[in-house]
Amino acid sequence: MTTICWFRTDLRIQDQPALYAAATNGPTIGLFIVSEQQWASHQDAPIKVDFWLRALRSLSADLAGLNIPLKLLVVPKWKNVPKALLDFARVHGADAVHCNREYGVNERNRDRASFKLLKDNGISLTGHLGTTLFEPGSIKTGGDSYYRVFTPFSRACRSALEARPYVLTPTPPKQTSLPGVKADSIPTTLAYCADISETIRAGWPASEAEAHKRLDHFSDEAIYHYQRDRDLPAVPGTSTLSPYLAAGLVSVGQCLHRAMACNQGETGTGNPGVTTWINELLWREFYQHLLHGYPELSMHQPMRAQTNAVVWRTSDEDFAAWSSGQTGVPLIDAAMRQLLHTGWMHNRLRMVVAMYLTKNMLIDWRRGEAFFMRHLIDGELGANNGGWQWSASTGADSAPYFRVFNPISQSERFDPKGAFIKHWLPELENLSIKEIHDPLPLTRSATGYPEQRVDLRSSRLRAIEAFSSLAP
Repeated sequence: MTTICWFRTDLRIQDQPALYAAATNGPTIGLFIVSEQQWASHQDAPIKVDFWLRALRSLSADLAGLNIPLKLLVVPKWKNVPKALLDFARVHGADAVHCNREYGVNERNRDRASFKLLKDNGISLTGHLGTTLFEPGSIKTGGDSYYRVFTPFSRACRSALEARPYVLTPTPPKQTSLPGVKADSIPTTLAYCADISETIRAGWPASEAEAHKRLDHFSDEAIYHYQRDRDLPAVPGTSTLSPYLAAGLVSVGQCLHRAMACNQGETGTGNPGVTTWINELLWREFYQHLLHGYPELSMHQPMRAQTNAVVWRTSDEDFAAWSSGQTGVPLIDAAMRQLLHTGWMHNRLRMVVAMYLTKNMLIDWRRGEAFFMRHLIDGELGANNGGWQWSASTGADSAPYFRVFNPISQSERFDPKGAFIKHWLPELENLSIKEIHDPLPLTRSATGYPEQRVDLRSSRLRAIEAFSSLAP
């Protein structure tokens, strides 16, 4: 009998618990399910799906080195996955399927249905811990509830790591070739992602080797200055690993191990750059745990139910200006153009543009969340939803509603020389440092740069008023 390793957002062979379990159980076949209609319903960005395809080609080559063929199964919607998975297992004489668990509502429903149908037909489906550091539900408060505040959650995670360090899963040994089973050809594109430019692709090579190259480069130097440089969008001070984590080309455990190796094995003390980066890994963990503990987050609902009463504005004109980088606020517009041109946005700027949309424009956070998912190469439901709800003051451990970033002040603080702005807004490249953050009316007229869509002061007060009457 053969065993199937069902790949999802874990497109790697190292620290891959499902692959190791499958390969040590017998002759193994790798499987990836192409579900374009489901991805569309989740608003997965075409650039992200293109990244997956390119990663699959690399994964197939890596698996070939282990004599494990990678097969593709086209199943447009997840509701049809259980039957398709059963048929695939029968065709290949498999009695066991292994996968790494995922925590969104649709993912869990898909896996439960698959587990039941396979079990009813004598085939096992085993889930493994392969996308997070801890099983969601294993890190809880003293009252046996999920943490809703990050700081105590992160302390609990660090304590758990001290008690039981994260152990990397070995790479499986080379298998005996399966006679008559050949790897499928991975398509170079799909209708879903047919228009991705080669320039964008060149900026994001998709392979496990590239993920480790970036991790190596980051941990050589930048990680030690991460606390200082991470908020400066004109400085290459971040790891740029988020697309690789989202697709599973590198595991969060591998990132944690590398960070600890740079910090004498410590997670909470030592070099402030390293500990700050570990904190960011734990924020990702926090949002994954919340997805599991609060299924409503996967269904467009706020964590703080009372914020459903906020009366959001429905200005399509303002939303279109925000979406296209034409708000008249240089830092906001530069950030949005970075997203549109690269499929990625600096993390500090994600908070700034999200708060601008939800507070200054008072537009529903769900519209911004969906726009990000349709454009981000690293879009993950947990992190994207968590970030938007943080900025909108609707989520767990979110910014207080009266805390509204001033994007001009943020620009002056984090892009003091306007280097980031000038790169993405070439129409402003000749402006002085003094004027670059908020051009004068005559300059706007001369350069064709728009006036501000909303008044920052009055719109801030409007947002505070909209939230202040809500029940605590």
